[in-house]
Amino acid sequence: MTTSTRRIGTEESKTRAGLVSAAAQLMIEGGYAAVTSRRVAAAAGLKPQLVHYYFRTMDDLFLAVFRAGAEQNLERQARALASDTPLRALWEFSNDPAGTALTMEFMALANHRPAIKKEIATYAEHFRQLQADALGGVFKSYGIDIEQLPPLALLVFVSSLSRVLNLESSLGVTTGHAEAQALVEQFLATYEPT
Repeated sequence: MTTSTRRIGTEESKTRAGLVSAAAQLMIEGGYAAVTSRRVAAAAGLKPQLVHYYFRTMDDLFLAVFRAGAEQNLERQARALASDTPLRALWEFSNDPAGTALTMEFMALANHRPAIKKEIATYAEHFRQLQADALGGVFKSYGIDIEQLPPLALLVFVSSLSRVLNLESSLGVTTGHAEAQALVEQFLATYEPT
């Protein structure tokens, strides 16, 4: 198999960033199936051939969208965990409906694209470990016994609950949501009263 020698646009280009942003928005609004080179170019106000100038394949574009979002999430997470109320900030960060929608689309895409699946797994493991490391210090300062409540267990609970609440809300299912949110609020109020 030969590697293409055609020229590819630079990663620092504003045009490339616009294409990545347009693709992300299309994924949020219409799912990953809505992301075609023509639609991405139209959403970015560009000619369709520019998509393939910057990305050899659509998988390369999807990976760029994922990586851009991952970098933003790492920055947002760092700010949340460094705040005066890191547990609340982490809960709020996890409850972003657009982030959940994009995550769900990438998970669906990963079912068909091994490169996407690998990238998601690598990022998720790194992301969760950074969270756990930061929460270990938070738990210690709050006097939370990490044997009784391991930070990794809390992280899985928070990310899972927030995704389910967002997913169900998007479908119009809200039964039990208020009770689940009240339970989370009760836990948060124990350590970070408002």
